[in-house]
Amino acid sequence: MAKLTNGSVSNNGSSSKPTMTPKQASSSSSNNSTGLSYKALIFMALLAIQFGIQPIVTQQYTSKKIIKSTVIFTQEAVKLTIGVVGISLGRTKWVDVTAGWTIMSWLRLALLPATIYLIQNMCSLLAYQNLDAITYNVLNQTKTLSAALCCYLIMKKKQSTVQMLALLLLLGAALVMEKIVPMNMMLPSYWMSGKSADDEETKNIMTNLSPRHFSHGVLPIMVASFLSGLAGAITQKSLQVGNRNALLFTIELCVASILLLLASFVTSDDGKQIRERGFFDEWTLLTLVPILTNSAGGILVGLVIKYAGTVRKGFALIFGILLSGIVQSVLDENKTLSKEEVAGGVIAAVSLWMHATNPYVAKRTEETSSVSKAPAPILEASNGTKPVRRGGGRKSRKED
Repeated sequence: MAKLTNGSVSNNGSSSKPTMTPKQASSSSSNNSTGLSYKALIFMALLAIQFGIQPIVTQQYTSKKIIKSTVIFTQEAVKLTIGVVGISLGRTKWVDVTAGWTIMSWLRLALLPATIYLIQNMCSLLAYQNLDAITYNVLNQTKTLSAALCCYLIMKKKQSTVQMLALLLLLGAALVMEKIVPMNMMLPSYWMSGKSADDEETKNIMTNLSPRHFSHGVLPIMVASFLSGLAGAITQKSLQVGNRNALLFTIELCVASILLLLASFVTSDDGKQIRERGFFDEWTLLTLVPILTNSAGGILVGLVIKYAGTVRKGFALIFGILLSGIVQSVLDENKTLSKEEVAGGVIAAVSLWMHATNPYVAKRTEETSSVSKAPAPILEASNGTKPVRRGGGRKSRKED
């Protein structure tokens, strides 16, 4: 018969680990979801490295005349292979990984974000063709803010005031590193001097930011940034809340992307080029180098979202920009690490520390209400008498 020992019920009468109160459970859950574990930091560091070297290896080993869809298709196939091999060599068996998997769950959790990513890429390409580089980079950096917004809308994941300030600092760090915003604009003295309105550099920035190509430039890149945050939030919910295996989810995304690409080859210009020139036109053996690094980055993105979240993925990408500048300065004697890149890296580091150490904390009234609503434990005496509810209040006169 069940006995209550140290706050927990054991069927064999032996004591077990005490259960947590709702307050302790919410505190533990909050720590796990907001803190950065060593695993999360490692994956973020690896993603930053990959993001930093990717533009360099792509420019070095990818021909400008190559059919871009063939590269994307091969990347998805490589990621699919890595995912299959990773699960096969891992400790968890395929039976356990795919437990509860259905076609409907794949359509709901993988096909949707894959379609969103495809639309995002189309919008980004349209914006890139109709915007100058400065305007494109400025608006593209809003994806971290959209990720925070979508995480709140989909997962009800709130940001604290300090975390929101950290996200704005991260946006500022990106703009400084890409020399879109001058460094002195980040200082209070710049705005207090009264010269900011007449500054020629500021006027040039404001001119570049004017919505000259709103319908085919500004609007598409804003849509692409929002879709990036939306797909990231959906992915994070599948990996964290649904506890889906990261490699299995990568496989599902790859299959969906490959099917969508195959369908697009029927009517797209790239499909026509493949039929006329062949799939591997302008390819060399070294073309596989950026494909492999980009495929590894795709795997790392899933791992970072699972263990750190889609918002903090933005921090890793900003550090990747800094690493890209360092690598370029080492490889090219004519390029040096600029003061803007160093300042942006410092600002990004400070913003990451602010975001990681100041998580949103629920109000005490929410915690106390959840505790008060919890039912009181029922005690069952070992002699078989009537069970008594702890904290049940005074007995009635009839019971007396």
